[in-house]
Amino acid sequence: MGMMGSSHQETGNQPSNMMKRMRMILNQRQLAPLVDLTTSSHRDVRAGSRALYRPLSAAVVSDARKAETASLLAPQSIVASQQQVALRGFQTSAVSRDIDTAAKFIGAGAATVGVAGSGAGIGTVFGSLIIGYARNPSLKQQLFSYAILGFALSEAMDCEPTNVTKRHRKERSSCQQVLEHFDQQYSQELGDLWPSARAVLLDPHSWQYGVMLNRFTTVTGITQILQSQGFSTLLPQTLSNSKYQAGSLLPPDYIPKYPPNDYHLQPDNTSYELCQDLQSEPSLSLPCPTLQCYIHPYPLRFPSQPHRPGQLKQYYLLNAASLLPVLALQVRDGEKVLDLCSAPGGKALAITQCATPALLCCNEPDPHRQDWLAKTLESFLPQSLINRVIVSAQDGRSFGQSEAGTYDKVLVDAPCSNDRSWLYSCSSQQGEQRLKERARLPALQAQLLRSALSAVRPGGAVVYSTCTLSSSENCAVVETVLNDCPEAEPEDLWEEIAIPLAKYFTFSPAHPGHGQKPHKPSLQPENGTLSSHRHRLGILVVPQPGKTWGPMFLSRIRRRK
Repeated sequence: MGMMGSSHQETGNQPSNMMKRMRMILNQRQLAPLVDLTTSSHRDVRAGSRALYRPLSAAVVSDARKAETASLLAPQSIVASQQQVALRGFQTSAVSRDIDTAAKFIGAGAATVGVAGSGAGIGTVFGSLIIGYARNPSLKQQLFSYAILGFALSEAMDCEPTNVTKRHRKERSSCQQVLEHFDQQYSQELGDLWPSARAVLLDPHSWQYGVMLNRFTTVTGITQILQSQGFSTLLPQTLSNSKYQAGSLLPPDYIPKYPPNDYHLQPDNTSYELCQDLQSEPSLSLPCPTLQCYIHPYPLRFPSQPHRPGQLKQYYLLNAASLLPVLALQVRDGEKVLDLCSAPGGKALAITQCATPALLCCNEPDPHRQDWLAKTLESFLPQSLINRVIVSAQDGRSFGQSEAGTYDKVLVDAPCSNDRSWLYSCSSQQGEQRLKERARLPALQAQLLRSALSAVRPGGAVVYSTCTLSSSENCAVVETVLNDCPEAEPEDLWEEIAIPLAKYFTFSPAHPGHGQKPHKPSLQPENGTLSSHRHRLGILVVPQPGKTWGPMFLSRIRRRK
C-alpha cells in the first residue's frame, strides 16, 4: 500500500515517462478524451495494476463498438478500463513477438535434425561411389546404378520409424471381441507364452520384417545396403559351389524380360528332361539355388521396391517365419511341386530360391488373389523359369482326384484365422463374422490336407502350415487327417528346424492336449519316444518380444510307399 500511495503522489505532481507513453497509446486508439490520467485516484491505479493478471481477452478493447460501450460507464470505471488497455498492450506485445520468433527457430531446428540422417546416408553412398569409381573406372555405369539406389534407400530408411520412433505410422486399434476370444482360448493353450505373445500382437510397431533376395537378378548392392543398416543373414550358407556362391551375380548385361501373361508348361515331360532343357538354355544363367533372407534385430522395415517394366525386383518383404514351411518341404531340383493355396505368392517365390523345380503349380481359386499371385510371379521370375510355372484356379479339394499321385512335394499353406490381421478387424461386426468363420475353418483345412496327400506320389511329402496360434486349426487338423489316412506318417521337425533356428524364433511343440498343463518349450535333447510324441503333430512359432516372428504352424507328413 505504501508503494501504491507513493506512486499516486508522483503521478499527481508530474507525469512520468510511462504515463506519457500510455497517453500516446490511448490517443492512437482514439480514447484519450475519455481519460485524464493526471487526476486518477488511488483506486484507479490499483485497478490498472490488477489488470496485469487478467486474461488478454478480458483486457483488450479491439473495436469501436467496445469503445462506445466503455463511454457509458462511470468515470472511474472508464479510467480502469483504459488503463487495462494501455498496460496490457504495452506489457505483452514484445513478448508475443519473441514467442513467435522462438517457435519458428524451434521448427527450423527440428526440420534440420529430421534430414540429418538421410543426409549422412547419402553422403556415405556418394563417398563410396567416388572410391569405387577411382578403383575401377570400367564399372562406372554399374556403380552409378548402385549409387542411385543407395540414395533412394537412404532417404526412405531415414523416414521409416524405428523401434523407438513411431511417427508416420497410423495407429491401429484392436477388435475387442476378437481379443477377448484370443484371451480365453490362448491362455489355456499357450499358458505362460500367451501374455508376452499378446503384448507383441497388440503392438504392430514391434513387428519385424525379413528381406528375401531374388537370386535371378543382381543383389550385391542391396546386400551391402542391408549390411550397412544392421541386417544379417537368417540362414547359413551351406552351398560351396565355387562358381555360384551366395552373392554371386548374373552376367552384367543380363536383363530379364517381363514375362507374358500366359503360363504354359508341358506336364508330360519328365523331371530329367526338364532339367536337361533348363541347363541347355543359353538365355538363362542361374546361380546355385540358395535361399537368402536378411533380418534386423529391431523392427526396422526395409522400403518396398517398385515394379519397373522389363526388370525383375531384387527382394521380397515378408514375415521370416513364413520361410520355415518352405524349408521343411525340402524341394530339390527337377521335382514337381504343388503350392495348393499359393496367393499372394511369397512361398512360391521362396521355393524357386531354394531349388529349380521341373514343375511348380501355383493354385489359387479366388480371381482377385489369382491376379495378385500372377503379378508377383511376373515381378520376380525370369522368362525361362516362369514358362515352367502353372497358375491354376481349381478348388484345392479336387486335386486329390484330378491329379492323384502327380507331385513330389505339396505345400498346403491353408486359409486360416490370421491372428495378426483378424485382431485388427475394422469393426465389431466384422470381428463377429470372422469368429463365426473361425469355427468353420478346420473342416475346410482337413479337406485340403487330405487332397494334398492324395495328390502327392508315394514316398513324397506334404507340408501343412497356417499363420494362427489356434490348436483347432493346427495340430487338431493334422491329427484328424492322420486318423483318416493310414498311409500318412508325420515327421519330427524339432531337431531339423526348431533347434538350429532357436536363436531367431521362439518355438513351441504342438498343443499337448486337453487336460495337460501348457508350459514353455525346452530346446534341450529329450528322450526319443517323448520327443516323437510331443513333436509329431508339428511345431509352432510364437511371437515374443525381440523375436516377433509368427504366428506360424508347420507340420510335415510323408506318404508311405
